[in-house]
Amino acid sequence: MTRAFLILSILALTTGAALAQGDTANIFAVVTKVPRDRSQVPARILAGGQVTDSLLLAPDEILSNPIWRTLEMCHSLKAEAWKTPGGYRLASVKVVDSGMLPMELQGVAGDCLIRKALDIAPLAD
Repeated sequence: MTRAFLILSILALTTGAALAQGDTANIFAVVTKVPRDRSQVPARILAGGQVTDSLLLAPDEILSNPIWRTLEMCHSLKAEAWKTPGGYRLASVKVVDSGMLPMELQGVAGDCLIRKALDIAPLAD
Protein backbone atom coordinates (compact mmCIF):
# COMPACT_ATOMS: atom_id res chain seq x y z
CA MET A 1 0.00 0.00 0.00
CA THR A 2 2.83 2.42 0.87
CA ARG A 3 4.58 1.59 -2.39
CA ALA A 4 1.44 2.40 -4.41
CA PHE A 5 1.02 5.68 -2.53
CA LEU A 6 4.66 6.59 -3.20
CA ILE A 7 4.32 5.84 -6.92
CA LEU A 8 1.12 7.89 -7.18
CA SER A 9 2.77 10.79 -5.34
CA ILE A 10 5.71 10.80 -7.73
CA LEU A 11 3.38 10.71 -10.73
CA ALA A 12 1.35 13.59 -9.33
CA LEU A 13 4.48 15.68 -8.77
CA THR A 14 5.81 15.10 -12.28
CA THR A 15 2.40 15.75 -13.82
CA GLY A 16 2.03 18.94 -11.76
CA ALA A 17 5.45 20.16 -12.88
CA ALA A 18 4.59 19.46 -16.51
CA LEU A 19 1.30 21.32 -16.21
CA ALA A 20 2.97 24.28 -14.49
CA GLN A 21 5.51 24.50 -17.30
CA GLY A 22 2.87 24.22 -20.01
CA ASP A 23 3.18 22.66 -23.41
CA THR A 24 5.98 23.96 -25.56
CA ALA A 25 5.11 25.35 -28.97
CA ASN A 26 7.21 26.14 -32.02
CA ILE A 27 7.78 29.86 -32.44
CA PHE A 28 9.75 31.97 -34.86
CA ALA A 29 11.45 35.20 -33.82
CA VAL A 30 13.54 38.09 -35.13
CA VAL A 31 15.78 39.69 -32.52
CA THR A 32 15.03 43.44 -32.41
CA LYS A 33 17.64 44.44 -29.83
CA VAL A 34 20.37 42.64 -27.92
CA PRO A 35 20.75 43.94 -24.36
CA ARG A 36 23.80 43.32 -22.18
CA ASP A 37 21.76 40.84 -20.15
CA ARG A 38 21.07 38.13 -22.71
CA SER A 39 18.64 36.32 -20.43
CA GLN A 40 15.85 38.64 -21.66
CA VAL A 41 16.11 39.44 -25.37
CA PRO A 42 13.47 41.62 -27.08
CA ALA A 43 12.13 40.10 -30.30
CA ARG A 44 9.27 40.14 -32.77
CA ILE A 45 7.68 36.71 -32.33
CA LEU A 46 5.29 34.64 -34.44
CA ALA A 47 3.33 32.24 -32.25
CA GLY A 48 -0.09 30.81 -32.93
CA GLY A 49 -0.46 32.81 -36.13
CA GLN A 50 0.02 36.19 -34.42
CA VAL A 51 3.07 38.45 -34.52
CA THR A 52 3.82 40.23 -31.24
CA ASP A 53 6.68 42.09 -29.60
CA SER A 54 7.80 40.15 -26.55
CA LEU A 55 10.85 38.89 -24.65
CA LEU A 56 12.76 35.67 -25.17
CA LEU A 57 13.63 34.35 -21.71
CA ALA A 58 16.70 32.12 -21.85
CA PRO A 59 17.47 29.56 -19.12
CA ASP A 60 21.05 28.83 -18.02
CA GLU A 61 21.42 25.95 -20.53
CA ILE A 62 20.85 28.35 -23.43
CA LEU A 63 22.83 31.23 -21.90
CA SER A 64 25.93 29.03 -21.80
CA ASN A 65 25.62 28.18 -25.51
CA PRO A 66 28.31 29.93 -27.63
CA ILE A 67 25.74 30.72 -30.35
CA TRP A 68 23.53 32.57 -27.85
CA ARG A 69 26.53 34.54 -26.57
CA THR A 70 27.17 35.84 -30.11
CA LEU A 71 23.51 36.72 -30.72
CA GLU A 72 23.05 39.95 -32.70
CA MET A 73 20.23 42.21 -33.73
CA CYS A 74 18.26 40.86 -36.73
CA HIS A 75 19.12 37.21 -36.08
CA SER A 76 16.29 34.89 -37.07
CA LEU A 77 15.38 32.11 -34.66
CA LYS A 78 13.23 29.00 -34.54
CA ALA A 79 12.53 27.89 -30.99
CA GLU A 80 10.48 25.68 -28.75
CA ALA A 81 9.07 27.78 -25.95
CA TRP A 82 6.13 28.22 -23.68
CA LYS A 83 4.28 31.45 -23.00
CA THR A 84 4.73 33.05 -19.57
CA PRO A 85 3.48 36.41 -18.29
CA GLY A 86 6.99 37.87 -18.80
CA GLY A 87 7.57 36.55 -22.32
CA TYR A 88 8.47 33.23 -23.96
CA ARG A 89 10.59 30.84 -21.87
CA LEU A 90 12.90 28.98 -24.27
CA ALA A 91 13.27 25.21 -24.17
CA SER A 92 15.46 25.00 -27.30
CA VAL A 93 16.52 27.44 -29.99
CA LYS A 94 18.09 27.34 -33.46
CA VAL A 95 19.42 30.20 -35.57
CA VAL A 96 17.93 30.02 -39.06
CA ASP A 97 18.34 31.96 -42.30
CA SER A 98 15.76 34.73 -42.63
CA GLY A 99 14.51 33.07 -45.82
CA MET A 100 13.37 30.14 -43.67
CA LEU A 101 11.08 32.36 -41.60
CA PRO A 102 7.33 32.32 -42.22
CA MET A 103 6.12 35.10 -44.54
CA GLU A 104 4.74 37.08 -41.58
CA LEU A 105 8.30 37.67 -40.29
CA GLN A 106 10.31 37.91 -43.53
CA GLY A 107 9.44 41.59 -43.95
CA VAL A 108 10.42 42.26 -40.33
CA ALA A 109 13.79 40.58 -40.87
CA GLY A 110 14.37 42.48 -44.13
CA ASP A 111 13.54 45.85 -42.56
CA CYS A 112 15.79 45.06 -39.62
CA LEU A 113 18.73 44.22 -41.90
CA ILE A 114 18.25 47.45 -43.89
CA ARG A 115 18.19 49.50 -40.67
CA LYS A 116 21.29 47.70 -39.43
CA ALA A 117 23.10 48.36 -42.72
CA LEU A 118 22.23 52.05 -42.61
CA ASP A 119 23.52 52.29 -39.04
CA ILE A 120 26.79 50.55 -39.89
CA ALA A 121 27.44 52.20 -43.31
CA PRO A 122 28.47 55.62 -41.93
CA LEU A 123 31.03 53.91 -39.71
CA ALA A 124 32.75 52.32 -42.73
CA ASP A 125 34.05 55.65 -44.11
